[in-house]
Amino acid sequence: MSDRMSKGRHFLIGLAGALLLSGCISTTTGPAKSEANTAEAADLNYQLGARYYRNGQYELARDRLLYSIELTPKNAVAHSTLALTYQRLDNTRLAAESYEQAVKIAPQNYDVLNTYAVFLCRQGGYDEAIKYFDRAIKVRENDDVEITLTNAGTCLIQKPDPVKAERYFREALDHKSTYGDALFQLCLLKQRTGEYLAARAFLQRYLASNMPSAEVLYLGMQIEANLGDERARTDYSNRLLREFPQSPEARKVLESS
Repeated sequence: MSDRMSKGRHFLIGLAGALLLSGCISTTTGPAKSEANTAEAADLNYQLGARYYRNGQYELARDRLLYSIELTPKNAVAHSTLALTYQRLDNTRLAAESYEQAVKIAPQNYDVLNTYAVFLCRQGGYDEAIKYFDRAIKVRENDDVEITLTNAGTCLIQKPDPVKAERYFREALDHKSTYGDALFQLCLLKQRTGEYLAARAFLQRYLASNMPSAEVLYLGMQIEANLGDERARTDYSNRLLREFPQSPEARKVLESS
């Protein structure tokens, strides 16, 4: 994982993707014709804005999302997607304002809360971020709570507060015992603290139910090297070179051999 291995894995923001896939407004019942037309136009502009965002056309995304919000100001998902767009445009101030507006409109939307918490953590606002992660975790409808818990733990690794971070990772596994990102984060944590047998155990749990990546196999190499098991280290090395020959991790192995 190179630098990321020492700092903790990047945020998942898997929930943010849900924002971009959400529709804005339902127009199937009841409003007057002019209201229905407004809602339809708002939804169309939101969908276009989300598409531009996914395609990396951030200025076009911003313009469409702003117009959608002008038509329907109370759409929290549009505000949150606009915030993501402002982040890509390196406008932290407007991103924060859009996130705050989204949370104000939809204080129980766990997607919105999670995405804002990730933003706050990346700005170094760790304690404030945890407040919003905790709010998202407590939303009963949060079917992806293991993601939110893992994001919270990863944020605390950055703080750093590894003890509290571990509690969040373990709680994520209480909700979904095979959740790969929580297992990987615990593996990283135990590797950093010198608890190599525990790191090995979490990595074995990961591999039993998740497809490996180059960084996972490289971490396995490091753990086995620390445990002095040369055969296991070589097995990880060979698998890494075989399955991910073009990866940065594979290049490191070849350069060190």
